[in-house]
Amino acid sequence: MVNTLICRDLGVIDYLETWEQMKDFTQQRDKQDADEIWLLEHPSLFTQGQAGKEEHLLAPGDIPVIQVDRGGQVTYHGPGQLVAYVMVDLKRLGIGVRDLVSVLENSVVNVLQGNDISAYPKADAPGVYVDEQKIASLGLRVRRGCSFHGLALNVDMDLSPFDRINPCGYQGLKMLDMKARNHTVSLSNVKIQLANQLAELLGYEHPTIQQGWK
Repeated sequence: MVNTLICRDLGVIDYLETWEQMKDFTQQRDKQDADEIWLLEHPSLFTQGQAGKEEHLLAPGDIPVIQVDRGGQVTYHGPGQLVAYVMVDLKRLGIGVRDLVSVLENSVVNVLQGNDISAYPKADAPGVYVDEQKIASLGLRVRRGCSFHGLALNVDMDLSPFDRINPCGYQGLKMLDMKARNHTVSLSNVKIQLANQLAELLGYEHPTIQQGWK
């Protein structure tokens, strides 16, 4: 039984490059390969999920829109948002997709609580919320019994591009970042906290975070 988890810090990295790497990793991995979590930021872009409706793209303007293979509707990625791509073998862990969604949501809730921000998930709208404002979004894909894609946590970012869309398909949904509720937060600290929470709730020891692909 593989009982290690590899966490990679990829810094700011192109979306398309990362997406291809995720797909390749998931397609080629075997039962002996360790699960991985990739922590990163993306340059500004909108991603539209498989069920995404054009009507939720209000005015993308000069920000690129990429059609992707995750679940969910349209969302925004940009600097200051911590993205965690979670590539785990669900069957090996003995969990289902709904269990993984709960792990992602509860990991974020615990990180926020550790930064004096009270947050909660919603049963009917995946993600994490603070006073009915969304602070983290989720989108997953499962192939060959393994997950990829993951979550995006707004840490300290320009939220104005969210005004150009109906975030996650919800008209009028307000977005929030951690900095608005705790001015002392830093993305570098949140990155470590999130890696530790994800590992713990997936049943792993706290991981060492590696820099880059190697």
